[in-house]
Amino acid sequence: MTPAIKVAIKAKVNHRVHEYKHDPKAESYGTEAAEAIGIDPARVFKTLLVELNGDNKKLAVGVVPVSGQLDLKAIASALKVKKVAMAQPQDAERATGYVVGGISPLGQKKRLPLVLDSSADQYETIYMSAGKRGLEIEMSAADLLRLTQGVSAAIGRG
Repeated sequence: MTPAIKVAIKAKVNHRVHEYKHDPKAESYGTEAAEAIGIDPARVFKTLLVELNGDNKKLAVGVVPVSGQLDLKAIASALKVKKVAMAQPQDAERATGYVVGGISPLGQKKRLPLVLDSSADQYETIYMSAGKRGLEIEMSAADLLRLTQGVSAAIGRG
């Protein structure tokens, strides 16, 4: 059981865990998850880390649909910082305790500021990594925001 799943259980939020066989050759972890589970990729969200104002010790989390990309200017604005850049994979892994491709917005080693793309609001539930490749957790966007103390903003682009 991953830290992400433990957080959901401890908080008693309604959630479902979906496991699938991860293919190490898959080019996109999120697209692979959507296909394996049989759901619209717009409902599967990827967890991306950004560094704030060029400081790799100050990180934040952006959660956007796997079918799109993270808008760096939009997340910078949502976080009220001048600029952001994508965090290096090793910095993301160190801060979260998860490996790239399995980074969950839940149960990270350090609580980082989190911004969830507002497109999540249109779905009853969304899917995100449960903390390892081949494992997704499904819950409402409202529960994710409550558990992470995150905010919702338009940070994704098609």
